[in-house]
Amino acid sequence: MTDESYIKLTIEIAKKGIGHVSPNPLVGAVLVKNGKIIGAGYHQKYGEAHAEINAIKSANEDVEGATLYVNLEPCSHFGKTPPCVDAIIESKIKRVVIGTLDMNPVVCGNGIQKLKDNGSEVKVGLLENECAELNRFFFKSVAKKIPYVTLKSAVTLDGKIADKSYRSQWISSTGSRVLVHALRAQFDAVLVGANTVNKDDPQLTVRLTEGRNPKRVIIDPLLHCKIERKIFHSEKNVLFFTSDEKRDSKKIKKLESLGVKIFFLKRNHDRTFHLKPLLKKLNAEGIASLLVEGGGKVYQSFIKENLFDELMLFIAPKLLGEGIQFTGELGINEVSKARKLVVHSFEKVDDDLFLTLRK
Repeated sequence: MTDESYIKLTIEIAKKGIGHVSPNPLVGAVLVKNGKIIGAGYHQKYGEAHAEINAIKSANEDVEGATLYVNLEPCSHFGKTPPCVDAIIESKIKRVVIGTLDMNPVVCGNGIQKLKDNGSEVKVGLLENECAELNRFFFKSVAKKIPYVTLKSAVTLDGKIADKSYRSQWISSTGSRVLVHALRAQFDAVLVGANTVNKDDPQLTVRLTEGRNPKRVIIDPLLHCKIERKIFHSEKNVLFFTSDEKRDSKKIKKLESLGVKIFFLKRNHDRTFHLKPLLKKLNAEGIASLLVEGGGKVYQSFIKENLFDELMLFIAPKLLGEGIQFTGELGINEVSKARKLVVHSFEKVDDDLFLTLRK
């Protein structure tokens, strides 16, 4: 096998940690000696041993003189665990092949330099794009101090997310809904606005497939949410953003008694929030990835403020005519000035088209 083949293997192994290691990165490691794999491991859970340590511990023979393959630069600092670089050096691993640098300023390049200073042969930059794609959530979070934001919606062919009575069940197919639940399990948090909570009464949990439940985030500047909605009475992992003018409200005290974590932000003159402060608070809560599930005004805000990275659309082969648009006015008056996105991927799910676009 080639170096690239082993790095590809580390990427596949690293994916086993999806939904368990955030806000840490996804990392896989493979140890090779005399042309055969003698150990492998991945970062299994936040706060526990990193991939390199698990690979070394799993080795079925002495690792001295072996080559370590890892999709991300090994850490060189003390965090929840000791530096992986020190363990690599102490194990007398001869060669280290790395997919991509760690964009965390605390690590970036330091791990590689320490390995070189201690006599290890280091090779960097194999399948770099694939390695960066795997950890796009982590890289955005550590570099920008805000989560990676994906807007997700089910829409009709004419761009409606609900009928004029706000009924949206079900625009998309059963297969699409199962895929949405699988997506939720991959993201740290799911966000909706107060109108979606009141009209759809969503749980925003993972039920149609296996996986961890994300944290649920609600934006409600005017404190309009109805407390009897399911989201406040299921998993106790709700983060609620409302106006700082509502601090003394009886409803706030009731929400807190239900285990809801309340955040107060300054409200704009148009009764909305600027989203950047909200995203910074989420990042500080350990949320590196955010799936925005509605509604239209929430999508509109993220797009207008240019605070999204990705757009996922489940396009159903249906025409509704009158109804609620995916997004409202964006301040764009000419086709030539339309917001342009790039198609990243597309696939057919039952009768729907699942389209992923990026900026």
